[in-house]
Amino acid sequence: MTRPVIGAALTNAELATYQNWILEKDRDLELQSFVGAAVLDDDWTPLAAQVKHLLAGYKGRLGIHGPFWGFTIDTPDPLVRAVVQKRLGQGLDVCAAVGATHMVVHSPFTTWDYNNLDGYTGARDKLFTCVHEVMAPIVKRAETLGVTLVLENIEDINPADRKDLCQSFGSAALQLSIDTGHAQYAHGSNGAPPVDYFVRSAGDMLAHVHLQDADGYADRHWQIGQGNILWPSVFAAIAGLPVKPRLILELANKATIPASMEYLEAQGLGQ
Repeated sequence: MTRPVIGAALTNAELATYQNWILEKDRDLELQSFVGAAVLDDDWTPLAAQVKHLLAGYKGRLGIHGPFWGFTIDTPDPLVRAVVQKRLGQGLDVCAAVGATHMVVHSPFTTWDYNNLDGYTGARDKLFTCVHEVMAPIVKRAETLGVTLVLENIEDINPADRKDLCQSFGSAALQLSIDTGHAQYAHGSNGAPPVDYFVRSAGDMLAHVHLQDADGYADRHWQIGQGNILWPSVFAAIAGLPVKPRLILELANKATIPASMEYLEAQGLGQ
């Protein structure tokens, strides 16, 4: 069986360092220079132009991490909703400028939600309604641009909640993302299922995976092999899917990308 090709999440400066590695196999790439308000409210076009220069000849799957600091997509406040839509819209502007075809959006589900949503009549429906009010125009624009929004688990304990939310939109432009370290934190600290269960739950809606190692206590973003995630089970679950999600190393220390790849290659899991 052919081992999957692994890519990475990088800022522009980091992309310059790993340019040849990305281009050699047209690896999946996620740009992470466009998440901050200061960047989005300034002239970010030079950053976009630099990306296009660094990726000359690139034929891989390119995406961005969308804005997320300071807001959630289930806000019930109409004034805050307008801000969230502006920020996500700016992210889609970047996608259009650089030719990106995925944008990461953070899940709204919290640990409180897991224990309390079903204890209040109508609370789950209200959350879904609030997310639709925020995201409906964003999803519609993503469809027009050919961008897939991928909803990433953050505090999620039950992976089915996020899947149900995505399915409620009935749009191919909204799919699922899994962050392995977030899932491991939820598993170790909050009683969530293990990471491979998250993968199997996502099924054919899994479009994107952040690969990072963790200890089950916190969101570590360690190099692969330094935590306690059972990687053979995760990659076996991914291999069993009818889709080929984007596989992206999202590491706190980008200098550990080579060591992470050495580990995955030695285990026969990726290349």
